[in-house]
Amino acid sequence: MSGELTVVESKEETLPRAEPAVSDAVPAETVIEPPCGWQFLNVRELWRFRELIFFLAWRDVKVRYKQTLLGAAWAVLQPALMMVVFTIFFSRMAGLSSGDVPYPLFAFAGLLPWTFFATALTNGGNSVIGSERLITKIYFPRLAIPFASVGAATVDFAIAFAILLLLMPFWDVWPTAKLLLAPVIFFLILLVALGMGTLLAALNVNYRDFRYVIPFLVQLGMFATPTVYMQPRGDETGLRALLMMANPMTSLISAFRSAVLGGHISWDSVGISAVMAALLFLAGCLYFRRVEDSFADNI
Repeated sequence: MSGELTVVESKEETLPRAEPAVSDAVPAETVIEPPCGWQFLNVRELWRFRELIFFLAWRDVKVRYKQTLLGAAWAVLQPALMMVVFTIFFSRMAGLSSGDVPYPLFAFAGLLPWTFFATALTNGGNSVIGSERLITKIYFPRLAIPFASVGAATVDFAIAFAILLLLMPFWDVWPTAKLLLAPVIFFLILLVALGMGTLLAALNVNYRDFRYVIPFLVQLGMFATPTVYMQPRGDETGLRALLMMANPMTSLISAFRSAVLGGHISWDSVGISAVMAALLFLAGCLYFRRVEDSFADNI
């Protein structure tokens, strides 16, 4: 047996490799640019982000009463303490009339919607500035921020409104069928708060002076609105009557108080205020959409 080794060579057939096809077509270029100019309210987009608006509003509610001893009781204490002060100075000392309704209940029913409006206006006007980190990192409809801030104020209103209904039998005042109109009038007040809060939120980003203007507007507006006194008669003329009618909250707060406590509602004035509320809401949203693209750079 010989020790020779036989080597068998195998030849593999080499197949030609297919070269990748080279296309002469230039790939399409996609350029994403922010919308410019005046933009309408995108209701569909806001509806898609409705859960975000809810959680932002709930966050504001929890932050407001975090580490407080009384918690949500402050929603009732604020208008209640103001009611006591105005009862002492306006009713007892100044002899201000409240019609057939006891003055403490009259003042509380007027201060309740105004407190909601003032809180919504203040929170909405400062909402974009307070959400700096959120705006500069992710995309979402920016209108969700002031809307959520105004929505958070409705929680305080609901708590205080329940207390108002409990206080009415104490003064022997019972609700009538007009109480069903209170949600409709409150919706108009909410519309005014959304419009002005959104407008101030956009202005506050570019002009930080509005941070100091907002508290002044709230304080001045409370005395320029019939919160603790009766609405002037419709036949009154002069500059004071003109300024009162130019304020949409004048008729709305008076109508809200009349709907809860019973009384005459001037539907002509409410109709004018409703038109003004719709115009304020549209103007606030349109201006906000007009300048929202510059928020991340200016905030």
